[in-house]
Amino acid sequence: MSDLASKTCVPCKGGVPPLAGKELDALAKQLPQWKVVNGHHITRTFTFPDFRQALAFVNKAGFLLSWGKAEITTWTHKIDGLTESDFILAAKIDKLK
Repeated sequence: MSDLASKTCVPCKGGVPPLAGKELDALAKQLPQWKVVNGHHITRTFTFPDFRQALAFVNKAGFLLSWGKAEITTWTHKIDGLTESDFILAAKIDKLK
């Protein structure tokens, strides 16, 4: 497990470029179950054997739900791209399941 989950998200104040290149790749490698999409956002689908377990997970994570799975997509809207905090959030969500 990555040590990203032990970090604290930092509010983005804008004016900084989104993650890209080697910096983005290094963070993505720490969360191999998450997919970087077009260098803009990260996503992961969690599957569950039934609705009850999917709902319990979503109640913990507070995101999207469909039948027996939860798909989470995140990015920093302020800069319209990814920051380290997006990966920290993903690592913390991974610990919920």
